[in-house]
Amino acid sequence: MKHRILIIDDDASLRRVLEYNLLEAGYAVTAAASGEEGLALFTVAPYPLVITDMKMPGMDGMELLSAVKKISPTTLVIMITAFGTVDIAVQAMKAGAYDYITKPFNRDELLLTVAKALQLIDVEIENRRLKEELADRSDFRTLVGTSQQMEKVFAIVRKVADTEASVLITGESGTGKELVARSIHSLSSRKDSPFVAINCSAIPRDLLESELFGHLKGAFTGAVRDKPGKFELADGGTIFLDEVGELPLELQPKLLRALQEKEIEPVGSSHPRKVDFRVIAATNLDIEKALGESGFREDLYYRLAVIPIHLPPLRERKEDIKLLLRHFCIKHGGKKVEFDEPALAAIRKYSWPGNVRELENMVERLLIMRSSDKLTLDDIPDKVRTSEAARSSGKILNLPEEGYSLEKLEQEIVTEALNRSGWNQAAAARFLKIPRHTLIYRMEKYGIVPAKTVSGPESVKE
Repeated sequence: MKHRILIIDDDASLRRVLEYNLLEAGYAVTAAASGEEGLALFTVAPYPLVITDMKMPGMDGMELLSAVKKISPTTLVIMITAFGTVDIAVQAMKAGAYDYITKPFNRDELLLTVAKALQLIDVEIENRRLKEELADRSDFRTLVGTSQQMEKVFAIVRKVADTEASVLITGESGTGKELVARSIHSLSSRKDSPFVAINCSAIPRDLLESELFGHLKGAFTGAVRDKPGKFELADGGTIFLDEVGELPLELQPKLLRALQEKEIEPVGSSHPRKVDFRVIAATNLDIEKALGESGFREDLYYRLAVIPIHLPPLRERKEDIKLLLRHFCIKHGGKKVEFDEPALAAIRKYSWPGNVRELENMVERLLIMRSSDKLTLDDIPDKVRTSEAARSSGKILNLPEEGYSLEKLEQEIVTEALNRSGWNQAAAARFLKIPRHTLIYRMEKYGIVPAKTVSGPESVKE
């Protein structure tokens, strides 16, 4: 879509020169011969950029600037002033003008000033769009994403949040499993009660039972007073069992009883206590595989996984990366920070083994070490910038010497485009620069369909 520019100048010859140069540069230009005419056009449909002469009969440039800013504060105004009256142009900038050019000016000076203004407009538009998308996710705390995979996660969270069903969240480390758990809690009727988290892999085996269920004074050496466990602390709320796949086999029957009966028995006690809790568990292990290897009780697994939610790794939803970068910049005090295109390209190509957590850590480090608000490829960590995927030799394909099937190559390219776009056909078609119906034809021709997810429990059917 062409950028729209409004030119206002009472000098017909200069107006024609401005209009010709900007049209030739590819902009959509409208010209007006007076401040009053220009303001009338602007009132009907505000323009993102206005170029106006300072001195005009009737409504002059300063009056026009004030009127334009009242209608559209985000519109940028470039003032044209005669040589020797720069001080007036400076006053205009103090009043809200973006920049000024002095007569006589050459074509390059005009186009450079306009290009800088429009670049700033594009950045502001993109920032507003990203902020709106982040605001739309406010119910999900800091969960961020617009990819097909994350939209499915959001849909499941909405459906199950205000139920009592147990939830098992699976996914690699760093994908945001605890954020999903907290989002479920915050959208439930238990949101005003405690959310209690415990990492089952971070506590020594001989202390884990006491941490979960509590103990009585004298139950073991060092138990000098009664201590409530995490389940009691979560009474009325939600308990989050992180890395539940690491739970020792000997504790699993006691956890299963707690889930079934909604009661716990502290260490050293023979009297169960009723507790009202909702359980959400998470693991980065393939528990279904562990069932066959006797590493996890099958009955406990099915009790926990009433609602399974699988979080995809960041490498499978790279279309969310730009939104995540913006979110983390705002979160860590860098709301004005931007990444240039080469830096973005390298970040997208990196595999992110540490997932979203690794991405956030990188952003926080970059914000601390930055020398400006424009981050470039040189600012990006070496492992991201020089990763095998991020290297670019200017050669897209490395074909074998013996030759390669064009149809097979086309099939691989279409599949890769779909994978990159999260199987969003419109996005994949844009990436390939072809119409969507052409993409669909290629998919049908080669029988290209999404691969079934084999890791983690099956997603909830909607």
